[in-house]
Amino acid sequence: MRKHLSVLAFVALAAFSVPVAAQTAQPPATVPAPVQLASAKPAAAPAPTTILLEQILVKVNGDILTKTELESRQIEELRRRGVQAQTDEQLRKAIVELTPEVLMNAVDEMLMLQRGKELGYKVTEEQYKRVLENIRKENKLESDEAFAAALKQEGLDMSVLRKNLERQLVINQVQNSEVFGKLGITEGEAQKYYAVHQPDFTTPASITLREIMFSVPTDGKTVNVASDEATKKKAEAVLARIKAGESFEKLVGEGSDSPSKANGGLVGPLSADELAPDIKKLIDPLKPGQTTDVFRTPRGYGILKLETSSTAVVKDFASVRDQIADRIYNEKRRAEYDRYIRKLRAEGIIEWKNEEMQKLWIARTLAPVITEGK
Repeated sequence: MRKHLSVLAFVALAAFSVPVAAQTAQPPATVPAPVQLASAKPAAAPAPTTILLEQILVKVNGDILTKTELESRQIEELRRRGVQAQTDEQLRKAIVELTPEVLMNAVDEMLMLQRGKELGYKVTEEQYKRVLENIRKENKLESDEAFAAALKQEGLDMSVLRKNLERQLVINQVQNSEVFGKLGITEGEAQKYYAVHQPDFTTPASITLREIMFSVPTDGKTVNVASDEATKKKAEAVLARIKAGESFEKLVGEGSDSPSKANGGLVGPLSADELAPDIKKLIDPLKPGQTTDVFRTPRGYGILKLETSSTAVVKDFASVRDQIADRIYNEKRRAEYDRYIRKLRAEGIIEWKNEEMQKLWIARTLAPVITEGK
């Protein structure tokens, strides 16, 4: 039986320990986890003192990211990705894989929120309510009870949801004003993209076939020559009936040994690339309605009929103009955002308190940006 995600996640998170350097005690940014300090006094002495500490992983322009918050983000990302781990080890591996991205996103979010504060961006009550209402409508959660139940299922409550929404809305305002709002697409760019990526806007040639397949009885090791010859003659007799005008589909139902028999022998539509070279050679000379001669197959003999055939069609520029614009915009948006966030990182004061986490962050942030069509 699979363990409940939240319980299993905390087990795995404990295994994925984050070594933290000694730090000066400070007021924690979140509710701290109690750390029981070992006592050197004998058992009869008073209980050891409990000191509340919060492990700080990094400071970003003075704001901190704690181990507790990182763990919370890891669990949230596990839920978002729908991780279905069966064991602690599987979940630990999943957490190790997602941690660099979670860490990068956390630092970038802090930088964006700080920039939003500098620009004076705030979320009004009206904006919050409008977004909340959209969430309820999209998820068809009409009653407060249904909405609360859905939040609980995701491990959230209204206070956490509001904090998350306000945070994202401020980030969106920064992105729109400083990055995305400055993007534009010219007609020349769209035409050039169309010319370079024309295969993306081409409907490939396709064919639809019907088949009759005859299997040669075998013991799995050898083929009986007499059975092979009898099967071949059976196939040739069926081909003669087809040429005499009998329905191909009817003869499929009478004698085909292929699973396609249930569908009148229909196979396809298929692109030319999906055909084996030997089959393509048999089909190429045919016109719709014509059949091949009897041919050998790995399991026996077959006959093919070309049902339909279409040539490749390139969509005209006007019909795909909006699609091209979306692609170019998305590529520009990723590239511009990457330049913008790298600038914020370079200008910010990022002080790492954990060497292992710093290595993960550096490796992830130095990774090249991948865009479509590159």
